[in-house]
Amino acid sequence: MDMPVANSLIALIALLHVYILVLEMFLWEKPAGLRAFRNSPEKAALTRVLAANQGLYNGFLAAGLLWGLWLGAEGNSIKYFFLICIAVAGAFGAATAAKKILYIQTIPAVIALACLWLGV
Repeated sequence: MDMPVANSLIALIALLHVYILVLEMFLWEKPAGLRAFRNSPEKAALTRVLAANQGLYNGFLAAGLLWGLWLGAEGNSIKYFFLICIAVAGAFGAATAAKKILYIQTIPAVIALACLWLGV
């Protein structure tokens, strides 16, 4: 079954997580990374290794979504798994780090889950 809305949302979410990977792994101490995460250069220098680790995890989330898309309908369980991981991680991040994570990660993942479940 073709699900253009769900698969389009999943592709956008995967791209978002690739972008987060780039910010956290490569731009953390650069102006774009400092701005995105509202960090000072001093704090960014101290947390560089932790951010790179987070970036790597975001890359794995993107890879999982892309893998599910590549498999088509047979990859739906993989899409569900990685979208749920993103929604839970986003909720935790919103509760512990910044509320904006809820809007950037959790809500898009939940919408994509709903579209996937509805088959649209």
